[in-house]
Amino acid sequence: MLDKILHKWLRLPYRLHVTIDRKVKRPRATLLFIHGIGLSSEAWNEVVDKLPRDIRVITIYLLGFGQSPKPKWAIYDVRLQARMIMATLLRLRIAGPVILVGHSLGALVSVEIAKKYPLFVRSLILCSPPFYRQDASTKRLLPHAENILKDIYRAIHKNPEQFIKISALDAKYGLVNKSFSLSNDDVHSYMGALEASIINQTSLRDAINLKRIPIQLIHGRLDAVVIAKNLKYLAHHNPNVTFSTVLAGHDVRGLYIPAVVKAIEAATATKRGLKKR
Repeated sequence: MLDKILHKWLRLPYRLHVTIDRKVKRPRATLLFIHGIGLSSEAWNEVVDKLPRDIRVITIYLLGFGQSPKPKWAIYDVRLQARMIMATLLRLRIAGPVILVGHSLGALVSVEIAKKYPLFVRSLILCSPPFYRQDASTKRLLPHAENILKDIYRAIHKNPEQFIKISALDAKYGLVNKSFSLSNDDVHSYMGALEASIINQTSLRDAINLKRIPIQLIHGRLDAVVIAKNLKYLAHHNPNVTFSTVLAGHDVRGLYIPAVVKAIEAATATKRGLKKR
């Protein structure tokens, strides 16, 4: 009850759990890694290991995941996540600008941070962002891919127990990132984030409006949950967006890892993450 009074009604922000804070005396850049839904900050370990030592690196658990708080009353939308991240970074005395590296749900949260706190953000690297258009028509002979995916997500939302069992098998046979974990302890926050941040989102429209922040999109060509056409649509409507593909699936593993490292090298090589011309 006290938790609800302090954090829901009085709006005191939670402090998220920081798993890595690689401090550098005079960092060339500061990177904040934001994991995807059902994953943990450990999903970034292989990327972090390949980065230069003059870059400050921070990895965190989103609210509702890992060792961060998991309030059952929370609406796990990107606005709440962005506010908790900012509060955590301010406690770390980080004033920006920061390069945000987000995967899946973390990519949508990164867009929200850039939207709400543009002066804090140097650039965005968005890995497998599940951008869905709100205006996907239902009056078609064949439904939009967005609507098919959203129907699948709604079925998952209605059957969390079955999804936990399926996820356990996926993890057992290496079909998902090894950091993926879903249990009765955090299924409520997973389902909450699925509904509030992914099914009901404005992230694509928001990313189009980020005209002053460099954005790098990375897409796995074997990704079944990201609509490549939407990424191309974003790149077409926002001239500050670059779009690259890699022979990989949704998760940051295998061939995806060097692609992320390359994007980070490009973002940290020039002033404020802008591309060399």
